[in-house]
Amino acid sequence: MRIGEIARLVGVTTRAVRHYHRIGLLPEPPRRGNGYREYALRDAVLLARVRRLTELGLSLDEVRDVLADDAGKELVEVLEELDADLARQEAEVRVRRERLAVLLGQAREGRLPAEGPVSPELAALFADMARVGAERGGPEPRMAALDRELLTLMDSSFTGGEGRRLVTAMREAVAAPEAMERAYDLYARLDELAGADAGDPRVGPAVSLLVGLLPDEVVERMGHVDPDAWGGGFEGAFLAEFSPAQTEVIRRALRTAAERAGSAGRAGDAGRAGKAERAEDGR
Repeated sequence: MRIGEIARLVGVTTRAVRHYHRIGLLPEPPRRGNGYREYALRDAVLLARVRRLTELGLSLDEVRDVLADDAGKELVEVLEELDADLARQEAEVRVRRERLAVLLGQAREGRLPAEGPVSPELAALFADMARVGAERGGPEPRMAALDRELLTLMDSSFTGGEGRRLVTAMREAVAAPEAMERAYDLYARLDELAGADAGDPRVGPAVSLLVGLLPDEVVERMGHVDPDAWGGGFEGAFLAEFSPAQTEVIRRALRTAAERAGSAGRAGDAGRAGKAERAEDGR
């Protein structure tokens, strides 16, 4: 058989056959007197095996290892790894389809947030915000819109499910109707501080309101945060949206949260140390 004939027989292109020759995956047969390669049945069998292995998802390097292993042990290991990888992909696809089903349902019902697509947890929080905003009437506070943008960024930027955990914590923190009302009171107070300087007397009450709304999980993250060092990167871009008074509210609230987190950490360390001492005394 010539190269075109073996390629048609196995179902690959002549270009693929030449590539396999070039990388040493398929031995190149001897040429006849007319200069053409002459392929035998065993070449076709080997080429067919290469095709089957690549269709299973093996790389050409893995195919080479399998072909070089007469006992078939390499093939077993490679196929087991491939099966495990496909299982992971299958699980990921299943999760993505579940999320897609939720988003599709929201879109069909006209409930997909303008910031979407977002996680189901964040979509639920946005729905709660929309409900309270509609009940209060009037134009939406600018700070509510900025908060949604920040939450959307958190939802998509944090890795390992961290963003989703924070969003869930935020939603739980305002789950009670009065808590969401306080959140909108905070948005209104912050809007009133637009254009105000950092020494405005309205800053203090807004700080207290914000600190009271921060969930414990967010407070715990503040233990290693220095809000006074904010100025560049994401934090700088975030604070650039605010007036001096609004920025002061954010900084003071985060500073208070960081102090709370540090106090809680020290109390926990002291408790663990005391427990260890009592255990040592009891020995």
